[in-house]
Amino acid sequence: MKLTYLILITTFTIGNTSCHSQNKKNMQEQNNPLMCDPESGICEIPTNKISSAESSLIKSDKKPVKIIYYTDPICSSCWGIEPQLRKLKLEYGNNIEVEYRMGGLLPNWSYNSGGISKPSDVAHHWDEVSVYFDMPIDGNVWLEDPLNSSYPPSIAFKAAQMQDNEKAILLLREIREMVFLQKKNITKWEHLELAGKKVGLDIVKLKTDYEGKAKELFEEDLKLGRELGVRGFPTMFFTDTTGQKEMVYGSKPYSTFESTLLKLFPTATKTSYDKTWNAVFSKYNSLTAKEFSELTGTPRNESEKYLDDLTAKGQLEKLTTKNGAMWTLKNTSR
Repeated sequence: MKLTYLILITTFTIGNTSCHSQNKKNMQEQNNPLMCDPESGICEIPTNKISSAESSLIKSDKKPVKIIYYTDPICSSCWGIEPQLRKLKLEYGNNIEVEYRMGGLLPNWSYNSGGISKPSDVAHHWDEVSVYFDMPIDGNVWLEDPLNSSYPPSIAFKAAQMQDNEKAILLLREIREMVFLQKKNITKWEHLELAGKKVGLDIVKLKTDYEGKAKELFEEDLKLGRELGVRGFPTMFFTDTTGQKEMVYGSKPYSTFESTLLKLFPTATKTSYDKTWNAVFSKYNSLTAKEFSELTGTPRNESEKYLDDLTAKGQLEKLTTKNGAMWTLKNTSR
């Protein structure tokens, strides 16, 4: 398999358009850790020989299928699969347990290759990625308040996990919205603290764990990732109760995640959930037009107008970026 070292940004196949083909060619020619292959939909990192860590894929005691999900707070391909992952949880939440692990996309900026030597070189590329995923991403964060690493927000996530796993997942969503839409440097504690407060974490404990034990837990995630041969994000390991395993690597359509689950657990029962706008927003407080379309079955070319109409009626609040928007249920907490 051809290796293109990819770290921060990724894209996915949306059709054989000339624009897509040209952008793919440009990305491949740059051959840099910050560049991604549009067809693979993967943020890929340099890796050594893959070693085995089969015993680390511990089976769930609670659900028929466990998913170990390797991700990173600034992984754009992971942001790109939020619609699919959210739908998978709604339809098959009774059958799956998702365990989030941090992969460490950007340790620092101690390299210079392929035309990418500093954060500002990434800005335009993130703007391109937003089009591929049909998810709002504003690359100007790399011009206005660039990040020097993805490690601090990853450690903050591990600190949140020490308190409450569900709140940690909400924290991850918050800091992704901050960096992708609000152009905030999520390596700064002030932003991590604000996100922690918003999702109801104990901030004193969060800070203590962030500066202490969470660093060790993050290192454990990195170590396990190396042992499992994780070389890019998103990577999902599906494991059933007998130890049978399947892997989904990169950004894929919803059908891929669903078929992988059903391959391991053919009798999985799909939950019929309420697809009305208020029910979906009650479950997920913030949604992009792509997510709303995926979760409600509203045609994508109609979803934005539907959401704008709800905004005009005072039901939703809209955050507009240069590359798309996100809607939030008005006057509610997560």
